[in-house]
Amino acid sequence: MKTVSVALAASLALAVCFSAHAQDATALLRRASSAMGADDLKTLRYSGAGTGASYGQAFKPDTRWPKLNIPSFTRQIDYQSAAMIEEVARSRAEKQGGGAVPIEGVGRAVVAVSGEFAWNVQGPLAIPRQAAREQRLHDLWTTPHGVIKAAQRNGATVKWIENLAAVSFAEKGVFSAVAFINDKYLVERVESRMPDPVMGDTAVVTEYWDYRELGTIKFPMRMRQTIAGSAVLDIELKEVQPNAEVSIPVPDVVRAGRDKENVTVEKAAEGVWFLAGGSHNSAAIEMKDYVILVEAPLYDGRALALIQEARKLAPGKPVRYVVNTHNHFDHSGGLRAAVAEGAALVAQAQSRGWYEKVFANPNRIAPDALAKSGRKLKLVPVNEKLVLDDGARKVEVYRIHPSDHVDTLLMVYLPAEKLLIQADAFTPGAPGSPPPAPPNNYNQLTLVDAIERHKLQVERHLPLHGRIAPNAELYRAAGR
Repeated sequence: MKTVSVALAASLALAVCFSAHAQDATALLRRASSAMGADDLKTLRYSGAGTGASYGQAFKPDTRWPKLNIPSFTRQIDYQSAAMIEEVARSRAEKQGGGAVPIEGVGRAVVAVSGEFAWNVQGPLAIPRQAAREQRLHDLWTTPHGVIKAAQRNGATVKWIENLAAVSFAEKGVFSAVAFINDKYLVERVESRMPDPVMGDTAVVTEYWDYRELGTIKFPMRMRQTIAGSAVLDIELKEVQPNAEVSIPVPDVVRAGRDKENVTVEKAAEGVWFLAGGSHNSAAIEMKDYVILVEAPLYDGRALALIQEARKLAPGKPVRYVVNTHNHFDHSGGLRAAVAEGAALVAQAQSRGWYEKVFANPNRIAPDALAKSGRKLKLVPVNEKLVLDDGARKVEVYRIHPSDHVDTLLMVYLPAEKLLIQADAFTPGAPGSPPPAPPNNYNQLTLVDAIERHKLQVERHLPLHGRIAPNAELYRAAGR
């Protein structure tokens, strides 16, 4: 009993000492910056391995993200330029779910942010990815040293919670956060909220532990992150280099494309247009009194550019429906903008509750088109089939299943034109490229089965990745 009392007294004394040394946020952050070695930290490189998840790529709506193995994880950060580049080797830990991860083997992803610019790297190509800017800046400024620097410049406040200093601040338009600092002046965790194109303001928890002295800094060798309650990253570090040589220049193509979405138009049939020009395609279908937009991907900027183009192609006709092929975030990131413009959402029936929930969630950190419009979601559910027929044109929407990619997959068929619009089930390769060997049962064979089950007379595909291609290419890819 005496031992417990002595330990309790020591703990209380330490807490009093801790709070006495940090009566306000400025003093507390100054001591934390000194203790962690953040004062003179300009750049940082760290690497390790662990597990993760494909964020926003759930097999079913409102379930956890698909698990990944991460044999290699590296971040390079330039705090002075607000720049970070992340390189990750990933493989699937489970079969179902989406994401740009190969079905078998290990894939590599390289993503970057620098101030106002965000992009992905694929081989020699830099691909603008402005939709991811806020999330990547969030990850940069919620690193252990980044969060101290961000709090110092953003008028932080502090309160005391169970012997931890809870330091609150907001990086305007990017995220809000509470950093929890312990009695050694080390960041233990960061509870934050960031804007998401699909979910609105979204809760994130990032935890740090196993701090070690590494040259001029103290840094945690373990880190774990959850988004919306679902784990996305759990990494054990093997190497940390403070003030490493880090150079993250913004590619010219990214700098030139920041403020303009490139939308190219290819006429597929009378009153049917293939809208491309980026990583994700869409299609506009003119009806007698309105327009159907198939897919509003990525984020507000892309969706609004597509809607503007559709209005030019069919003057005086509103976009009445937006068809969502599935719930993966890259294919649904522009839906809030489409609803803000007055479109009803056509989605697979089991997505209904999920979309009703996330569309009701506000986006206060970086108000989007939906938040500004005040409009409410109107959803048209599709179980197995939906027909939109105005007497001038018939549009058929079918569910594709079973598919290990996602359980809500829809395709759009125009029977008069014999056109099929679909996402992820078939992405044509470069003209003349050989078909995959063996055929991809995960995608192509599932699509062939759906076409034949519904007795569709498809002549051409308008894929939502890649180029327009004849149906024969799908059958070659499927080994048929």
